[in-house]
Amino acid sequence: MASQLLPKLTRYIPLWQRTIPNYPVYWKGNPQLRVYLPLFWMKMIKWPQSTASDTVTFEVHPQMTKYDVKNYLEKIYNVSVLSVKCHLSRGKDRHHPKYGFTIQPEADQRIAYVQLAPEHAIKFPEIFKEKATEEENAVKEQKKMITESDKLRRKEWDRMDMPVWFR
Repeated sequence: MASQLLPKLTRYIPLWQRTIPNYPVYWKGNPQLRVYLPLFWMKMIKWPQSTASDTVTFEVHPQMTKYDVKNYLEKIYNVSVLSVKCHLSRGKDRHHPKYGFTIQPEADQRIAYVQLAPEHAIKFPEIFKEKATEEENAVKEQKKMITESDKLRRKEWDRMDMPVWFR
């Protein structure tokens, strides 16, 4: 049943390549346009270099403008935005190893740098970083020393009957 709900793979277009449909023109007497879910998407990015605490970086839908980004954050997340700067970074080209022509270029990415108000700072979540206590670090060091001594003992098993100073 689930396979019936999904479109055929030959016609399936990934989310980042889909175009956003235009809103219908409003005529007097027409029903109100209701949008329950946003048509755009945003993904928070953590850069290796440090940025200001009030600046957040997002990868956004290619058709989003800076006004869309600002409205998206203000309406959905209730965050006051001071400024938005967007730029389109071109995807890298993959070249054929033998002939050198372009095979499959990567998709372009639109990056948005958002400066938030000081009271609305968003911190990138530290999901995978676990802080170990001093006791756990000591136990890890002890286990490491034991495994190293075991490796040395296994390596020199045939010389165990000799004195230590002669090995």
